[in-house]
Parts: sequence; structure tokens; C-alpha cells
Amino acid sequence: MAPTGDPRGTPSGRPGDGAAPPPAGGAPPPAPGRPAGGRAAFALAGGVAAAVALLALLLLPRAQDAERTARKVLAPALAMPPGRGVTDSEIVFGMASPFSGANRELGRAMKVGVETAFAAVNAAGGVHGRKLRLVALDDGYEPSRTLGAVRELVEREKVFAIVGNVGTPTAVVSIPFCQERKVLFFGAFAGGDVLRRVPPDRYVFNFRPSYAEETSAAVRWLVRVRRIDPRRIAVLSQDDGFGESGWRGAARQLSAYGVDPASVVRARYRRNEEEVAAALETVQASAHRVDAVVLVATYRAASAFIRKTREAGLVFAYTNVSAVDPSALAEELVAAGGRFARDVMVTQVVPLPGSRAPAALKYREDLARYAAGERPGAVTLEGWIAANLLVEGLRRAGRELDTERLVAALEGMQGLDLGMGTKLGFAPTNHQASHKVWGTALQPDGAYRQIDLE
Repeated sequence: MAPTGDPRGTPSGRPGDGAAPPPAGGAPPPAPGRPAGGRAAFALAGGVAAAVALLALLLLPRAQDAERTARKVLAPALAMPPGRGVTDSEIVFGMASPFSGANRELGRAMKVGVETAFAAVNAAGGVHGRKLRLVALDDGYEPSRTLGAVRELVEREKVFAIVGNVGTPTAVVSIPFCQERKVLFFGAFAGGDVLRRVPPDRYVFNFRPSYAEETSAAVRWLVRVRRIDPRRIAVLSQDDGFGESGWRGAARQLSAYGVDPASVVRARYRRNEEEVAAALETVQASAHRVDAVVLVATYRAASAFIRKTREAGLVFAYTNVSAVDPSALAEELVAAGGRFARDVMVTQVVPLPGSRAPAALKYREDLARYAAGERPGAVTLEGWIAANLLVEGLRRAGRELDTERLVAALEGMQGLDLGMGTKLGFAPTNHQASHKVWGTALQPDGAYRQIDLE
């Protein structure tokens, strides 16, 4: 027996090594690879093949009928892909956000926005025949609680993707978990750098601009429009990843104006607290060289800081980022007195909720229909836009939905017009849909007026 792998029955596979001597009479040996008597074998094989071919021709129509019948019977099962959170009639999404504590209004508003968009889509038949459902859990805006909430959503509730989570510090623990388990983390209410790596994390997609983009725009507005000396701009930020992201944008823009970041008056406060006494002391100590304060703060802390500085007789211009929840900030400042609402500008990542932008008009219509009694606001509008952006990705991904198909569909989405006044889109190297920043000025009655930032 020849060794394994020898194609010709010889140790080396070469024709002369160990070859059998020719038969008597000088007749040539059988051709390599064809045994003696091969002609008869081939003739027999040919006959069998012909018979099989004839039988196939006779049976083909019946086989085709049987295949068509099988496909018809099995089509629903074949069309329904296996996967967490996806059934033939439903796609389940999860949200882990603050529904208690100092920032509970942010979580509540994002949930309302996402659910309003889902309700409108469901009323129109869903996406490829599937209705959309959101499961929301409270993490209190505390990273120590977030991982448990996200784990429960993925492992117990079996959600297909995470959508609309609130918070940069909470995203720090959510993203590694989702990346490891290949769970889409979409449209978070967070502008931190951890959500915007280069190249981007495969399963992390953002709708909104970063906090750094917002604070850069705020500094430019203060210098170019308000004519404030960049050396007289201070920064108040939350003492975590959220605050750091905003600080870096302000510091980079101030550096571009020739200001050493080390010389900037900078104050901090602790997350989930509205106690800003230490921050107030820092700014008061340098008040003689401060004309404006760029805040990277949530609404309770921002409101407390603005009220206390005004009560102390300090006259500053204030800016804050969209994460403040402008509606909640306005309510607190107006309730304290009209003077506290003066000279406050908030950067936004969506158009004014009360504007005539097509997206805002459709949003208000959906809100009135599916969230009766809810007042239009920037946070609910952001949740609504992020959810509609996700829905467009689901439509493009097709009926046989899974995470990888959705990622591919999102990365192929460019130039999408949802009626915001700016086009949205993603790419393999860009997982942030928008870079547009709007400016809004708070009015004494609590309303906001859109302003040009440049």
C-alpha cells in the first residue's frame, strides 16, 4: 500500500520510483491513475450516468414542485433570523438612564422622545412588519449601577440593541460590555470622547456632536460675537468624563486664541450634586479677571451656580452645553426670578423644538398624538431624532435583521435629510451622524431664541 498522499502509488510520486515492470510482449502499462480494465469500467459508469440523467429528467418537475412547496411552508421560519431581541413581530430595545436622582429629567425626556418616535413608526406598521418596543431601566446616572442595568437588559430582557442612554460617565462602563457582546450602542445622550474613538468602535454610533464641539463653538461665540477677551473666559465643569470632554474643547479653542489652558480660571463640582460652593469660591477669587463662564454642567448644578454668582453681585455671561436640559434649566432660573435668566446661552445639537424646521413640525405632531400633555423640548426632540435615525438604519438593513447587517446599513448611510437643516450620515470611519451646533439664548419668560454662533 502506498504511503498517504502519494498520488501515483509510489513513495515519491515520481513515475520511475518503484514502478512495476512492463508486462510480457512489450504492451504498455495502464495509463497513470487509471487501473487495468478501465475502459470497461468507464463504459459502465457512462451507462449509469445516462440512466441517472434520464431519471432526473423524469422526476425534475416533481422535485421542483416539492421544493416550491417546502419553501412556501418554511418561508416564515427561514425569513425570521435567529437573534436576541428580534422575533417575527417585534424588535426589543433597551435603555439604561437616570429615572431617579438629580438628573432624572434627562432620562425621562429621552425615553419620551424615543418612545414617541417608536409609537409613530408602529402606528404605520412598524419596520418590515415588526413593531418596536423599549425596555427602560434606572441607573440613577451612577456608573456603579449602569453595568448591572445594561447586563440585565442584554442577558435577561434579551434586547436587540441599547438606544438613547443618558450620560458620558455611564457610557464608560456600558461601551466595553456592549463591544464585547457585539450589542449596538446607539444614539446616547452623551457627547464624551469615550464614544468617539478613532477609528470608531464598531458597535457605537452617535447622533449628536461632541461636548468638545459644543464648547469650542461657545468660546468662538463669546470671542467673535460678544467681543469678550478670551483671557477672561472661565470654565465650570462636572468632575468626570462629561466635564473633561467639554473642558478639552474649550481649552483647545482658547489655545487657538493664544491663551495658555493652565492660566484659565477653572472650577469643578461633583457628579449628581448641586452643591457648587467650592466652584463658586474658585470663581469669586478670580472674579476680577472673568467676564464669561463656559459651563459643562447638568441643570441643577448650572442653575445653582448661576443663581449664586448673581446673588453675589457678579456679572457674567454664561454658556452651557445641550446636556444641561435647557427646559429644566429655564424653569429653575425663571422660578428664581427673571434676572437670573439674563445673558444665558445654551448650545444645542437639534433645532429649536418650536421652530418651523420640518423635523420639528413632525416631532410636535407625533408628541401631541403619542405623548399627550408633554411640552416640546430639546431633549425629547433629540431622543425622537436619534430613534428615527435608527429606524432608517433598520429599514435599510432589511427583513433578515441582525447586528452586523444593521452596522453595514448604518455605515452606508450618507446624506440623509430628516428635515433638521443639516444632512446626517455615517461611514466606516465616522460613527457620528451630525456635527451641527445651534445657539439658543434664554429669554426672561423661559423661552429660547435661536441665535447665530458665528
